[in-house]
Amino acid sequence: VQLQASGGGLVQAGGSLRLSCAASGRAVSPYAWAWFRRAPGKEREFVAAIWGTSDAVFGDSVKGRFTISRDNAKKTVYLQMNSLKPEDTAVYYCFARNARWVDNARWASTQPKLYNYWGQGTLVTVSS
Repeated sequence: VQLQASGGGLVQAGGSLRLSCAASGRAVSPYAWAWFRRAPGKEREFVAAIWGTSDAVFGDSVKGRFTISRDNAKKTVYLQMNSLKPEDTAVYYCFARNARWVDNARWASTQPKLYNYWGQGTLVTVSS
């Protein structure tokens, strides 16, 4: 399975962007998706995850501003980012997993090592 993220770019603070990540090489859409980001000089950070029908969880720094959705027919996940801040500047990576979560899905979905696939990332730059 290959993941291709797109939609990044330069936006002013307060603006919006929508990232997309499409999966190819598999007939069925992944069970779970997630977005992580890495800002310059910082550790990788969990952003959002979605699994099953529409269960979702968000990182504290993006709650209330970002939403995540999926289109199984297109094997694509979306990250709608609103009210962007300069501190949202980062490379955003999408991750995907085929199998269902065994236990504690809300915690498991935030762990990058529990995903099977990840993409190359798309750069989001928010200017002040």
